[in-house]
Amino acid sequence: MDLHVPHPHMPHIPHPHLERRKEAYLKAKQEAADFNSKLAVMITNIVGTMWCAYAFAVLALVSLPAAVRGGTAPFIAWFAQTFLQLVLLSIIMVGQKVAAAKSDRQLEQTYLDAEALLQVSDDMHKLVKQNVQLTGQVSELLAQNMELTQQINKLICKTEKK
Repeated sequence: MDLHVPHPHMPHIPHPHLERRKEAYLKAKQEAADFNSKLAVMITNIVGTMWCAYAFAVLALVSLPAAVRGGTAPFIAWFAQTFLQLVLLSIIMVGQKVAAAKSDRQLEQTYLDAEALLQVSDDMHKLVKQNVQLTGQVSELLAQNMELTQQINKLICKTEKK
């Protein structure tokens, strides 16, 4: 087990990954701000709702009587190409949105956990640094105490000889 104790005069240097993470976040935020991205998000938010799925189901049902009158092949084509594609598109998008929200919550918790661990690590680094400084001071005081004890012993020995 390697217990690396930092030198007391060396400052703590944060990991370079932290700065890269900040840069990546800012870049992603800028990329999501263009017109096409905003339009795509807006359309996805509209189509990816259960209300849109209901509307598509009603729209698909308008052509159901014609498909039924046409026989088996037109009905299967209507069901596969019209009903399933229109309605399932919105339902799948809703499901993906729910799953993405759950994933985002988990990602947020992981981020908060990582931030907490980094803070604990930084606090530990500070405590180790303080411990090294205090240990140095205690060592200094012990050396001074030893000197004083030796001087007292010398004085006692001189006094006893007289």
